[in-house]
Amino acid sequence: MRKLMASLLFAALAVSPALAADDKLSPKQIIEIKKIIRETLMENPEVIADAIQALEEKQRLEAEKESKKAMQERKKDVFDDPNTPVGGNPKGDVTLVEFFDYRCGYCKSVHESVMRVVKEDGKVKLVYKELPVLGAESVYAAKAALAAAKQKKYVEFQDVMMRHRGAFNEESVMAMAKEVGLDADRLKKDMNAPDITKLLQANMELAETLGIRGTPGFVMGDRIVPGAVPEASLRQWLADARTKKMK
Repeated sequence: MRKLMASLLFAALAVSPALAADDKLSPKQIIEIKKIIRETLMENPEVIADAIQALEEKQRLEAEKESKKAMQERKKDVFDDPNTPVGGNPKGDVTLVEFFDYRCGYCKSVHESVMRVVKEDGKVKLVYKELPVLGAESVYAAKAALAAAKQKKYVEFQDVMMRHRGAFNEESVMAMAKEVGLDADRLKKDMNAPDITKLLQANMELAETLGIRGTPGFVMGDRIVPGAVPEASLRQWLADARTKKMK
C-alpha cells in the first residue's frame, strides 16, 4: 500500500505542473490537488521516504544502463589503450581494470588483495588507470608513475607508492623512485611530457563516462564496480567474467 501511495504521489507531483502549463487544470483544481497532496503527506509521512527511495532506485538503474552502454562504446579505451600501463599477465584470458589514486585510503586497503589475486591466478591482465582526484600531490605521483613507464619500471614503482604512507611531494616521490632503480633526473623531465598530461585527462574523461566518480573503481568483464572490493568478491567476479567470455 505504501509503495502504491508513493507512486501515486510521485505521479501527481510530476504530472500536475505539466498539466497546469497546458491549461488542462483550472486554478481551483490545482489548489485541490495541492490540498490532497498535503493531506496525504500529513497522514502518511512515510510516503516521502518511499518516493525518494523509488526515485533513487530509478536513477541508479538508469545510471547503470548508461555506464554499460558507455563501456561497450569505449571498450578499447577501457581494456586495450596502448598508452595505459599493464601488469599481471599481459596475455591473460581475463582483464581487470583499476582506477586509483595514490592518496586514496580505500585504494591502499585493497592493493594487497588485488596484487595477491592477480599473482595467484596467473591469467589476469591488470590494467592500471591513474585517476588522481585527491589534489596536487596525487597528480604529481601519477605523473611520476607514468613517467616511470618510460624506464620500464612502472609496475615496481606503482607498487611501492601504493604501499607508501605519508606525503607524495617531490622529496618522497623521488626517494621512492631511486628505491626501485629509476633515474630521478630523467623522471622529473619525463613527468612534464605532453603525452602524460594527455593520458591523465583521458582517464578522467573515461572514468566520468563510465560513471566512476571516485577511487577505487574496477571494471571486470561487463561489470563496473565502484569502491573497495573484498578479495572473495574479486575472485568471484573474475570467475564470472571468464564464464561469460566462454559463452
